[in-house]
Amino acid sequence: MPMKGFISSLCFLLVLTVSVYGQETDQKEIPIAAGEEVNNTLAQHSSHFYTTELDSGQFVFGKTDQQSVDVVVTVYNPKGEEVAAFDGPARGHELFQFDTKLSGTYRIEVAPYKEEEGDYSFLVSTVEPIASEPDARVDQLMMAYSGNDVPGAEAMVIREGEVIFSEAYGMADLSYNIPFDVETRTNIGSTSKQFTAFGLLLLAEQDKLSLDDDVRDYIPELPEFEYTVTLRHLLTHTSGYREFLNTLAMTGRDLSSDLDREMIIKVIQRQPELQNKPGAQWNYNNTGYALIPKVIKRVTDMSFPEYMQEQVFEPLGMNQTLVRKTRNQVVPESSQGYTMSEDGDYREVSDLGGAMGAGGIYTTLGDLAKWIRNLEEPEVGSEDIVREMTTPYKLNNGQPTKYGLGLFVQEYRGLEYIHHAGSDLAHRSMLMYFPEIDAGVVTQSNNSSFQSDMAQKIADVYFEQYMDPKETEGTGQEDVSFNYDPENFESLTGRYELVIQPGFVLSFYRDGDRLYTQATGQPEVDITATSDSTFSLKGVNADVTFHLNDDGTADSLTLHQNGNHIAKRIEWDPSMDEMEKYTGRYFSEEIETNYTIVLEDSSLALQHYYLDEITLSPGDEDSFSGAFPVTDLSFIRNKQDEITGFNASNGRTKNVFFEKIE
Repeated sequence: MPMKGFISSLCFLLVLTVSVYGQETDQKEIPIAAGEEVNNTLAQHSSHFYTTELDSGQFVFGKTDQQSVDVVVTVYNPKGEEVAAFDGPARGHELFQFDTKLSGTYRIEVAPYKEEEGDYSFLVSTVEPIASEPDARVDQLMMAYSGNDVPGAEAMVIREGEVIFSEAYGMADLSYNIPFDVETRTNIGSTSKQFTAFGLLLLAEQDKLSLDDDVRDYIPELPEFEYTVTLRHLLTHTSGYREFLNTLAMTGRDLSSDLDREMIIKVIQRQPELQNKPGAQWNYNNTGYALIPKVIKRVTDMSFPEYMQEQVFEPLGMNQTLVRKTRNQVVPESSQGYTMSEDGDYREVSDLGGAMGAGGIYTTLGDLAKWIRNLEEPEVGSEDIVREMTTPYKLNNGQPTKYGLGLFVQEYRGLEYIHHAGSDLAHRSMLMYFPEIDAGVVTQSNNSSFQSDMAQKIADVYFEQYMDPKETEGTGQEDVSFNYDPENFESLTGRYELVIQPGFVLSFYRDGDRLYTQATGQPEVDITATSDSTFSLKGVNADVTFHLNDDGTADSLTLHQNGNHIAKRIEWDPSMDEMEKYTGRYFSEEIETNYTIVLEDSSLALQHYYLDEITLSPGDEDSFSGAFPVTDLSFIRNKQDEITGFNASNGRTKNVFFEKIE
């Protein structure tokens, strides 16, 4: 069978592979005990391995203080298998935590990111048994966000309408030394979308509008394209409109600056054509939800915050919930958002501009418990509204998406769950609900490093008995525990050649929501994300870990099958003379923006006054990958083979044309 051949080819590597510890040219092993802090210095191409004896069933937490070097921390179990990898901020604390499944010597590798060198300190601060009580286990999982010097987080668990766990950690405001509390209002980002959809559906239920109405019936200043865009297309991320945040980012605009609805409409007005036929492609898009407040205002003659307060929040008793009109509006008793600065200190950041509708709601755990109860037994709205919100939308070709109206609808470990994460400039949120067992989990944070999959981990703690068993590492079976946006995979697509077996290439592709790989001479194999960087191959005893750069791209990966095997990205390798032809100044009339392409140190770079210089890496011929907000460039040639321009994309915004002007 072809699949067996695929496995056999990879198993052959067992004979040739070298130890996972043999990849570095300069290594140093350092025995360490819990509570012992070590100061150290990393040189380029060096690696320090901290070794410690651990029993199975232990929880381990620690940190590296990146004083003058950005480090990557990787944990290996006694078998030499990678347990976890951590690569967060470039300065300050790189936190790590893991559970032990085996007894023996664990190795914790500290290596410099890329070519960096410098000083750091290393500390394993906590080694203790994995907590058997659910509440104590959540305390362990949340340890990174605990303390009076760190932006915090909170979690809530609800079962059959009753809150069975609610706890806050860390600080809501570092400047004023205000701890995070379960009654702290916090920005839930895109978790707001379910409320926006609900508000519009209330009007549809009252026959004040139809979701299948042309959006131009309510916003006639929107341009008339070849195809009609409906309100339903806005709610299902299938409109074909430009994503306004990603588009404005291309201009160098500060996304925390004020953005009104008129600016969002202007983005669409300048769009030459739809990115796709409405209903044909699913592409997560804040523009649709940012337009809904305009629709609601014109139907009800009420502002969106007033309408939501009167028709949704007050009837549900969500008295601590509000829509923030602008980023400058004072929200009493709320958390301040924080991200890590370049010098390793936390810095305050504001909210996204123009987020209302797509985000912008501040609320509390207690109020979200009331919302979850309404999803199970609607007191406001109706069962029909909830059913429509939680029914996956079908594309024009009949293919179902994993999104209803304001909510994702998926399966997690054998249970259906509806959910939506939120991510503003610093705030993070996740609301998930399991209708089959009437249970939910909510997590919130004002710390930009907080990960939304914490909610799944907490669900595992409380509802394990209702779930299918977890798949073990390297089984190649589907693990849907991670909510992954398929468009992020665009930065990882391409060809990767195994270092240990030249000529054996793994190619990675994305076709809509489908992610798949194909090895040399083998059939296609679907893959499933288990984190932002790890993917499981369906039906094959293998996993893949991409080594992510800061911009979400990867220059290499590790294939986990019968060992760990490095593969490096294969790139088109244009000569200096060829690259020189791409240099020049380019102008986009659509977004009124100039880019300059220059040749520096054997690489092309994109320059713009308000953007950091973006290095362009060759991909397929005439195509280059960059970094947000310009992740992909495809150059265009005329019949004389001359470069005349390029199309720039960044996932949610596609093919913005730039003409070569000199």
